[in-house]
Formats: sequence, structure tokens, C-alpha cells
Amino acid sequence: MNRPVVVGVDGSPSSLVAAEHAARAAVLRSRPLLLVHGYLHPSGYGVPFNPYDLGVPAPSEEAQQMLERTAAELTGRWPGLAVEVRQVLGGPGATMIEESRRADLVVVGSRGLGGFTGLLLGSVGTQVAAHAHCPVLVVRPDEQPIPVDGPVMVGVDGSESSRLAVGLGADEAALRDVPLVLVHVGPSDGDRAVPEDIEESQAAYQAEVVRLLADASAVVRAEHPDLVVREHPVRATGAAQGLIEASGTASLLVVGTRGRAGFAGLLLGSVSQAAIQHAHCPVLVAHPVS
Repeated sequence: MNRPVVVGVDGSPSSLVAAEHAARAAVLRSRPLLLVHGYLHPSGYGVPFNPYDLGVPAPSEEAQQMLERTAAELTGRWPGLAVEVRQVLGGPGATMIEESRRADLVVVGSRGLGGFTGLLLGSVGTQVAAHAHCPVLVVRPDEQPIPVDGPVMVGVDGSESSRLAVGLGADEAALRDVPLVLVHVGPSDGDRAVPEDIEESQAAYQAEVVRLLADASAVVRAEHPDLVVREHPVRATGAAQGLIEASGTASLLVVGTRGRAGFAGLLLGSVSQAAIQHAHCPVLVAHPVS
């Protein structure tokens, strides 16, 4: 089964930026691209929907033209890319989550219009990132150019979710032919003196961080011996802040859905949600393909 890269498109600038990222991802993966438009909404593209009306709303010709126009523009920029378009009756979050069952990757934008309501983070984008059945790439409108040759950055904390993110990040770095940076965020010490027993505890913690990053590097190098891998322990007041600051030099940040201990979980709603809201580059949320 040649699973497609799926992206939600509603004609908004945010969704068109997401579609461009999705096209690049499809080309890198040698996958087809599926543009999906949900039309169960009261305004914008599609058919106005009144729950008191009898019958089921039909796809909109205006939305179909928007989808076909977007597909033509993408195939013009990415020759050889196979693009399919589809209108789906349903709410935006549920539609994308259902499509993710048959996808290799789902791409969502952060703002839009109409009933797809822009895949707005905090609602649809977060819903899809949390519940999809495959990895989810979250793309915000470019406020400044993102370095396409920048490294892929992955948060590491030793959890199962983190291990999945590291594997996905390594695959992505290999596809893009860029380095992989493994980041562990530890608590900030400041410059104050600490008691001897705390200093010993911190030394033990540092040894654990070195081991975590070395173990992750070894796994990556076994699978991708030619990939450049860098280990990057950082100090910050919080895991989210550390990742967000580090993402400024990256072309992609990869996070898990759950974590443990000092990495504060990589839980959607905490670290991962903060990352997809505020990172300086697109964020890939690691889900296994089910």
C-alpha cells in the first residue's frame, strides 16, 4: 500500500503553506500527495450547513476549483508529483484523524478559514497532533525564511516516545541529507554556588545525560552509518523553552507525544504543544504508523 502524504487545504494562506511543505515531503518520500478539504461548516469554501435542514450537503464546485488549482500549482513546482484531491463531509479534526489511518504523514497548518477553521492550533491542529495514526507535521506561516539545509533536531529523554521520535528524526534527516541534532534539556543551574551533596547529584545527572545521548546516537548510527549526528545537551528553565530556543537553527523539530522526568513529558498540552505553537521551524510529532 503506497500510503500518501495528506494535507488539509481550505484556500487560506496557512493551508497553502502547509500544502507546499506536504508536496516537498511527498517528493522526498516518493509518495503521492492527497489534498483534503472538509466541507461541514457554515461559511467559506463549501456548502453552508444548517443542522435543521434535511439531506446531506454536497461538495462545492468552488472548493473543487480551489483544490484543483492548488494541485496544478504544486505539480508545476514539483514535476512528477502525483496529486489527488478530495472533498470530505465531516468536521476538520475528525476528517484528518480518519485520513491519517491510511497516510504515511499528515500535514496541518495553523490558521485558515471556513469550516476547516484553518486547522487552528489549540483546536484542530492540536487534536490531530494528539490523536493521529501516523506522524503529523505542523506548519505555521513563515514569518522568516526557514533554512531548508538546517539540521533536524530531536528531543531526547530516554522514554519510549522519545525513542520513536529519534528514529523518525533520523529517517527525516537522511531524506533531507542534513545533520541530526539530539537535544536533551536539563534544568538551569544559574551561577550560584551549590552544596557539595547537590554538586554530586548534578554530576550524576550529567553522566546520565551523556549516557542518554550516547545511546541514542549509537542507535541512529547503526541504522544510518553515513548520517552526521550531533549531541547537544542544553540548560533552560523548562524543557519547552530549551527546545524552542534550540529550534531557531533547525529546519525541523521532532517531538514525541509523551516522555518522562526532566523532559517534562513531551505531553501534548505541555512540552509538545508549546513546541508546535512556538518553535521557529515546522514540528514533526512522532506517532507510529498504525
